[in-house]
Amino acid sequence: MAATVTGGATSAVAASSHAACARFRGTDPIITGRSRRKLAVDIGFADSSGKIPEARWLRAATFEKLVRDEKFASEVATTTVGRLDLARPESVAIVHAGTNVDKTAAILAVAHERAVSGNVATMIYQLAIPFVGFEEASATPALPDFAVVARKAPHEQGGDIDGSWLIMGDAKDYERVRSRIDDNRLLKGFLQIALGAESAASWTQLPPSMDVHQWGVLAVPRNSFLQPEALVEDLRDHREEVRLRVAERHDEAQQQTYDPSSEIDEFVEHLEATFNPSTCSTCTLFSYCRSELRTSSDSTALLIELGVPADVRPHAVGLVDGTGEIGPLERSLQALIVATTEGVAERTGQYRIDPIGKPGTVNVVIAKSDSAALGVHGVAVQRITADGPTEWKATAFSNPMGADTRRSLMTILGKEFTAALAEARRLNPDAPDPIHMVVPEKGTADLLVSIADNMAGIELSRLRWHRDKEMGRPALTFNGEPAEVPPILREVQRTAVSFLLEEDRARTFQLRTPIVDARTVLARHVVPGGPAVNAFRLDYQVAWAKATRERPINHRELSDEIEKLVHTPGARLSNARSDEIHRSYVGDGTAEVRPAHAAEYERLVLDELAYKQDVLTAVIDVLATFPESNLAALHRKAERKAQEIWYRRLTFRASDLVRFGRTNRQWRRKLVDVVEADDKAVRQLRALGNPQVAADAAQDAGTRELAMATVVTTEPLVLDIKSRRIVHESRIVLLHCNGEPCVEGSEIGFDRYGKITGMAIGPLSSDGHDEPRRFTWDPANIPTLDVGDQVVVADFAWLGNFARNTATAVAEFKFDENQAPKASCELGSWGDDPVGHAWCCRPHDDIEAEWSDTLAERRKNGDLNPDVWPPIVDADAFDIAPTGTAQGDPGAAAPEPVPDNLTIDDLD
Repeated sequence: MAATVTGGATSAVAASSHAACARFRGTDPIITGRSRRKLAVDIGFADSSGKIPEARWLRAATFEKLVRDEKFASEVATTTVGRLDLARPESVAIVHAGTNVDKTAAILAVAHERAVSGNVATMIYQLAIPFVGFEEASATPALPDFAVVARKAPHEQGGDIDGSWLIMGDAKDYERVRSRIDDNRLLKGFLQIALGAESAASWTQLPPSMDVHQWGVLAVPRNSFLQPEALVEDLRDHREEVRLRVAERHDEAQQQTYDPSSEIDEFVEHLEATFNPSTCSTCTLFSYCRSELRTSSDSTALLIELGVPADVRPHAVGLVDGTGEIGPLERSLQALIVATTEGVAERTGQYRIDPIGKPGTVNVVIAKSDSAALGVHGVAVQRITADGPTEWKATAFSNPMGADTRRSLMTILGKEFTAALAEARRLNPDAPDPIHMVVPEKGTADLLVSIADNMAGIELSRLRWHRDKEMGRPALTFNGEPAEVPPILREVQRTAVSFLLEEDRARTFQLRTPIVDARTVLARHVVPGGPAVNAFRLDYQVAWAKATRERPINHRELSDEIEKLVHTPGARLSNARSDEIHRSYVGDGTAEVRPAHAAEYERLVLDELAYKQDVLTAVIDVLATFPESNLAALHRKAERKAQEIWYRRLTFRASDLVRFGRTNRQWRRKLVDVVEADDKAVRQLRALGNPQVAADAAQDAGTRELAMATVVTTEPLVLDIKSRRIVHESRIVLLHCNGEPCVEGSEIGFDRYGKITGMAIGPLSSDGHDEPRRFTWDPANIPTLDVGDQVVVADFAWLGNFARNTATAVAEFKFDENQAPKASCELGSWGDDPVGHAWCCRPHDDIEAEWSDTLAERRKNGDLNPDVWPPIVDADAFDIAPTGTAQGDPGAAAPEPVPDNLTIDDLD
C-alpha cells in the first residue's frame, strides 16, 4: 500500500494562507496522494512561477550546513537553553537522525538519558517524526530541521529533575531587511516549528519523562555570512492554530474522496476556488485557476480575476456586462475596472510633486544576487545635473557576496551623492535644493539601505576596536572572540551610507523622500488595468501609461508577456536570469576562480542592468508629460529642511551612522508629535492634490474631514453634501471639481507664511432648505461651477481654520531634530563644551570609545559572554564575523539540483 502523502511540515503551514479556498483544501496531498507541484503538472498547468532559483536553493543549503557546524550547533543549543531559563549544560552533544523515524526514536532515548544523568544538552538534526494524527498509518513523516534536548529545571512546575525537555526547532535563511526580519516570515517559521511540536507531542515513542517544550527555536542568519543565531518564541498560539489546521485537513480528507482510477483534472475542476490574484500566486494551482477564469463566460469572472472583493462585485458588474448600472464603488476600483475593459490607463488627476528627472537626482538600478541577502551582481547609476542627464555607468561585481563589493557599491553611490550635493550648494548656497536617489521599486531601496546599515555597524565596531588598540586591549567581539578589524569607512563611502540611513530614518515620516520609488510615483498618476498586483512591476505600469485609444492594451496578453520576460525592472532577478547568472558564476563547481565564466557573467549582468535602465528612463519620459503641481514647492521645502539636519549630522560625524532601529526610547518618545504632524500634513496634501484619493476618502464613512457634494444651483450656490458631520454654519473649502484639483488653478498662490490663497472657502447655511443635507454656500472666492458638478469639499476646521475665508494651509511640517547638531553648533563645539553639547554634536568616535571602555570593564568583571548565564543578547548584532569562524559563501559551493517537489514558498 502506498504511503499517505502529508506534504510535510511546510505544506501544513502554507495551508494557513490558502485555507479559505475549497480547491486548495480539496487537493491536499493527503487526498490526492501526490505533491501539489506534481498535481499541477498532471492537470497540464505546471507551476513555473514558484520555482526556486538555483542560487537561492544553494543559499538555503549553505545555511543549513552552517547550522550543523559544531560551533554554531553548540551556540544555538546553549542560547536556546539559556533563554528558556534552564540550567547551563555541562556540554553539548551533536547527533544526526538521518530523517529516519526509528533512528530518531533511539536518539531521543539516548539524549533523554544523557540530559537527566549528566546535564548534557543534545542538538539533534534531520529528525523524522510521524505526522500528527498519522502515526498508525503509512504516511510521510514531518521533518523538523533540528531539536534540542535539555534537562528540566527543578523549580519548574511539575518539573522533575529526572525529566527532560524536547525543544523543537527549524532553520530558515530569512533575509534581514533594514536590520530586521519580516514578522510574517518569522510567523510562518514558528508555525512550522509548532507542527513539529504537535507531531512530537502526540508521538507514542517519546521517552517517559520527556515533554515537548511550550517554546520553540528558529535559527536565522544574524549577518551576511549566514552565521546563525537562535530566536525563541512561545508556541502556544501557534500550536493552537496548527491543531485547527490539522483537524481541518482530516475533515477535508474524509469529506473529499479521490478515486485514483478517475481523471485528476475532473476532480480538481469540481472543487470551487476562492481566487485572489494578490495572494494566490504562491499556490501551485494559480495558473490553472486563472486560466479557468479567463475562459469563463460569466460576467463576474473578470471581476474575480481582477481581485474585486466578493461583497463589491454586485455593484461593479455593470461595468463589465454592458448594462452600465453600478452601485457605490471606490473611485480607484472603478478606474481599475474601466482601464481593464477599455485598454487605456485611467488618470487620477494628480499633478507632479516628485523630483524624478530633475537636477539633484541620482538614478540607480541594481541586480540582486539570490545567493546572499546583501549580494549584488551589478549596479548602474545616472545623475541628473542642471545641464541634463549624465550617461549611465554600469558596473558588474565579480564577487557579489563580498564585503569589498559592498564597499565598492558605496563608493560608486557616494561619488554621485557628493557631486549632487556640490552642485546644489553651488546653485543656491543659502538654501540648496535637496538631493534624491531614484529607484525602480521598494526592493532596490530596501537592499541598499540594508547594505548601508551593515556597513554603518561595521564602522561603529571599528571605532570601538580602534579605542581598544589605543588602550592596549585586544579587539574582541561581543561574545569575547577575537575580531578581525575592518578597514576604515572612507569619506565618500560614509556619505553614501549616511544618506541611505537617512532613508531608514525617513521611513517613519511619509513626507520624507530621500529615496524616491518610481513605481509608487507613477501609481499616483495612472491606474493600469488588470489585477492591481500586476502593477507592482514597473514595466507593466509603464506599458499601461503609454497606452492610447488607438493602441489599447489587452491586460491578459500584457501580463503573459511580462511573466515570460527574462528581465525584471527591480532588484530581484527572474528565475531564468538568476539561474543563467549563477551558472556562469560557479560553472560546474570545479573552477578555482569566480566567476568561472567571467565574460559571460559580465555580459549577463550588464544586459540585465541595461533593461532596468531602459525601464527607469521610460518612467522619466512618461512623467515628463504630466504638469507640475503647485504643491511641489511645499514637498521640496519639507525635504530641504530635513536634509539640512542630515547634512549637519554628516558634517559633524554625529549620529549620521545611527539607523532608526537603534534609537533610544527617549528619542522615539520625542518623535511622537513629529510623526503625528507628519501624518496630518501628508493626509492634507493628498486630499488637496489627488482627486481619486480625496474621493475615496470622502466616500469612506470613517472619514470626518472630507465629503462628496453635488451642485444644485449656482445662483445662489447650493450644494447637496453627503456628510452628517458637516452641518449648518460649518465652513468648507472646495478641493476638487469633476476630478480636477482646485489647488492647481492659476489663481492659487502661496504667501511667505505658507498659506494657500485663492481657494474657495466659506460658511454653509441650511436656512430656506427643507431637504436634509442641502446648504447654501457663501465662499469669499466664488468658484466657476455648473449644476450637477460633482465636487469634494473639506471641513475648513481641518485645513487652517483661519478667521478670514481667503486662505488655507496644511499642518506645520516638523522634523527629526533629536540628538542632531543644531544650526548654532560649530566644529569643535563639543570639544569646548562636552556637557552642553552631549546630545547634539558629540561625534561617533567619542561615543563608541566610551562604549568600548564600558564593554572592557564589564568583560573584566565577568559580566559578558561567555562568562555569564544565560547568554546576553547582542542587540546590535552587526556584521562582524569572529576570526576563524565558519562563514557561508554559496558562490563558492558546487551547484546542487533544486528538488522538484519544492517551491519558493517552502523556503520563504
